[in-house]
Amino acid sequence: MDGLGLGLEETLQYLGQQRPTLAEFEQWILDRNDGEVEPLRIERINAALSGAEYGDDLKRAIRAIEELPPTLSPDDIAFWKEHGYIVVHEAISRADCLSAEAAVWKFLNMDPTDPETWYAPSDHGIMRQFFHHPALRANRRSPRIHKAFSQIWGTADLWMTIDRISFNPPERGSWKFTGPNLHWDTTLAPPVPFGVSGLIYLTDTDAEQGAFTCVPGFHRRIDRWVSELPPGANPRTQDLEALGAEPIAGRAGDLIIWHKALPHGSRPNSAKRPRIVQYLSMYPTKGERQAWR
Repeated sequence: MDGLGLGLEETLQYLGQQRPTLAEFEQWILDRNDGEVEPLRIERINAALSGAEYGDDLKRAIRAIEELPPTLSPDDIAFWKEHGYIVVHEAISRADCLSAEAAVWKFLNMDPTDPETWYAPSDHGIMRQFFHHPALRANRRSPRIHKAFSQIWGTADLWMTIDRISFNPPERGSWKFTGPNLHWDTTLAPPVPFGVSGLIYLTDTDAEQGAFTCVPGFHRRIDRWVSELPPGANPRTQDLEALGAEPIAGRAGDLIIWHKALPHGSRPNSAKRPRIVQYLSMYPTKGERQAWR
């Protein structure tokens, strides 16, 4: 689904509720890709399923990322290894950031100058089902972002996720933060597998503006922590804030990448402006699935 430019939840809902024919499903996919799935994406999907070797054009596209100047410096890599997250400043241009932010405001039918419009009811809390827009796609195609993920994974042969956006307005009397609080998006069956997630701040975001929050460095001790829990204890229901959670501030256009072993989430917004982010990540073709815990 990532290769076809489809969001997971929207696709499952469409298939389950509409029960389309194959032709209808194909057209639905094209509608979410401006009418075309590029030949290189189709080739890559087919190669992942069949084990076939990549063609020359696809090899060149991957090599072009490998040959780009590093996005992450040696100090950045050292910080990543120590803390399990990294902030990539100016991951996208200011213009691209403003275009994506404007698209979010329009999709939500909200006025950035009128706080009374910021609190429309949502079935998904601060998460919003907005996947498809030229501005969001432009950010996913950023070579600088691709290079950062390739440095972390050690390969440029990566898939880009098709994730949604988040809109976290300031708390007020009639609206309180609904989460997500600290959690994991990975199995906790040891050894916890390596994986990464990411987001782009589309607005300047102070620490207490509902900023991304995580427990730095926890990837280096998670297996020991899980093994030391009392028998039968659920690691996901422990007091994760007590592990040392910290909010990570950033500027519009900053990319945060974090190790999936870090407890992470958002937090209540006590500032005056909403926090708006676009989620995205990259990963190599997946192998065997691990048991879920």
